[in-house]
Amino acid sequence: MNSKRFSPTSSTIKSRFTRRFLRALLKINRQRTRTPSSPMEICQRYLKVKLAADVSMASAVGSRRAWSRAMLAKIRHGVRTGSMCSLTMMRKRKIYHRKKSTKEVGIVGNAKVLRKLVPGGEAMDTCSLLDETFHYIKCLSTQVKVMTRIADQICST
Repeated sequence: MNSKRFSPTSSTIKSRFTRRFLRALLKINRQRTRTPSSPMEICQRYLKVKLAADVSMASAVGSRRAWSRAMLAKIRHGVRTGSMCSLTMMRKRKIYHRKKSTKEVGIVGNAKVLRKLVPGGEAMDTCSLLDETFHYIKCLSTQVKVMTRIADQICST
């Protein structure tokens, strides 16, 4: 495969994500209060940044991918409130501390896990799921790289 053929697409997604994410961060920063933040305000701010990153990436990819369509639909219909902070944190802990005795083995078990992790994965056949997972991981990697560079730029100034 020719690597030059795929680089414009990924760099285009990267630039679109970066522009959208920086705009969203500026908007979040303008809403910030000047008083010291309570733990609840910090959690709400965290959720706003996470939502901005998700929306920016899904919008940058557009409707070409099932995972981006599913993520945007979920965000459009979902309601994020302050009470979601503790609930979200508890869910994360629960996911990482599951018992390993209930683990399924083989392709079926792995596909079940992927269906839960990839937005919109529940409705995909295995082949489509693997393709969407590959693209989703590439986009998450891009997201991490961009966010790391933003953080490095902010810390160096």
